[in-house]
Amino acid sequence: MALTLDGRQLAAELEARLRATIAERQGAIGRPPGLAVLRVGDDPASGVYVANKEKACGRVGITSLGEHLPADAGAAAVLAAVQCLNADPACDGILLQLPLPAGLEEGPLLAAIDPEKDADGLHTLNLGRLLKGEPGPRSCTPAGVMALLARHRLPLAGRRAVVVGRSILVGKPMALMLQAADATVTVAHSRSADLAGLCRQAEVLVVAAGRPGIVGAEHVWPGAVVVDVGIHRRPEGGLCGDVRAAEVAPIAAALTPVPGGVGPMTVTMLLVNTVLAWCRRHGLEHGLDDLVV
Repeated sequence: MALTLDGRQLAAELEARLRATIAERQGAIGRPPGLAVLRVGDDPASGVYVANKEKACGRVGITSLGEHLPADAGAAAVLAAVQCLNADPACDGILLQLPLPAGLEEGPLLAAIDPEKDADGLHTLNLGRLLKGEPGPRSCTPAGVMALLARHRLPLAGRRAVVVGRSILVGKPMALMLQAADATVTVAHSRSADLAGLCRQAEVLVVAAGRPGIVGAEHVWPGAVVVDVGIHRRPEGGLCGDVRAAEVAPIAAALTPVPGGVGPMTVTMLLVNTVLAWCRRHGLEHGLDDLVV
């Protein structure tokens, strides 16, 4: 059976490192790092995600500076909240929780976030920095995937990698990070001709299509490393990913579980981005170079 790439275990290890980093540097800086998760509306899933992020902040010593605006808050009110956080000296990271209520465009609001406080790595400037290989906050989910692969010493240089999915949140930055690690990368998606054939070429297969069970045994080259970014609720209950894990586990060399694989790493990399920004703002070394993609 495939090696399980355990995101929960690695997230716990990284949280311990972040706690130590904060404790060692807080005296010199005079305050802990601050992360603001800005939530608009009452989407139930968003509420769960925000609560999980705030709990993670508490575990490592990051101050939560989040704000919850009503669903009928207009763009001007959300923009004013973003600008207030940009100007707040106690805030090192800002995340605008998506999705936004109907009628609010995420593009202009994400663009209004100070790029140096962009904890989710989604600002146009930071995506450009990733493209050019320049330092800056990185998209949390693909950065978490890279940390998982590195933790298990799974080689990427010279390997054939296929990313299924082309979103700005995961697929596109994932491809750029794999390229930066010297993998040969193909980006596929649900409309790709012969998707199974493309996927079977992969020694490293990252599936972020947002479609339950889109990848099964017929998509996987024996011995491939398979990373399942998707998470969905089954109609009959329980969770599943974009990969049909029961079919793929006997074939793959390594596989992320759902839940417990990529998800915990996404939250942890949000904390990493915040601590990195906190240290950089104050000119201090952070000791987290192995997590900088």
